[in-house]
Amino acid sequence: MIPLGSTEQHGRHAPLGTDSLLAIALAEDASERTGVLIAPPIWYGWSPHHMVAPGTVSVRPEVLIELLYDVIRSLSRHGFRKFVLINGHRLANLPWIQIASERAQRELKVSIFIFDPLYMSLDLRKKVDFGPFGHGDDMETSHLMHKFPELVRMEEAKDYVPERVVYADPLEPKDTLCYIPSTEERMMEIKESTGDTIIGTPSRSDPDKGKLYHEHLVGRLVELLQSIR
Repeated sequence: MIPLGSTEQHGRHAPLGTDSLLAIALAEDASERTGVLIAPPIWYGWSPHHMVAPGTVSVRPEVLIELLYDVIRSLSRHGFRKFVLINGHRLANLPWIQIASERAQRELKVSIFIFDPLYMSLDLRKKVDFGPFGHGDDMETSHLMHKFPELVRMEEAKDYVPERVVYADPLEPKDTLCYIPSTEERMMEIKESTGDTIIGTPSRSDPDKGKLYHEHLVGRLVELLQSIR
């Protein structure tokens, strides 16, 4: 397993390493149940839209493609033939992960499996009372409160739910028109109007919801790992 995340702002209430930490937590808990090895994580992702807040490190997609490819190439030289990539950075990471994965499968003759928590939790999102999808929202924050409660400052959490969320994610039920990628300009507008860079309702976060979410994802990941052995 290779956890992939980002180092980017998640509002005043959540840590910069949110995406990476949660991907690592999924890998670690799945490894405990299966014995599958975990490679060192890739802590950086593509985050140009989050450069409005300090601490964000955004790496160009072409660099990330080469980095991931070289990690897989190196490990394949040592005998590894199957790789599960755990994406903690949602849509922003998927394009370059897919490109690197296709190239690795074609050139290195390895098998790649992309495990994306967002896509693997659609059935649970309908059952758990999560608020509107966004960034630093209650789904992410609840997950953090379950696994890393010491890193969450709920007294700093601010809610912001735009009237239209077509730029947030194509999986959001309200996104019926199109998908507009996030931009730094849009995040700056949110920061200037709200004093923070959050989209969603982190005030509704709860560690019990985070536990349900985490255990569901770990179960799905374990199922995948067992199916490809």
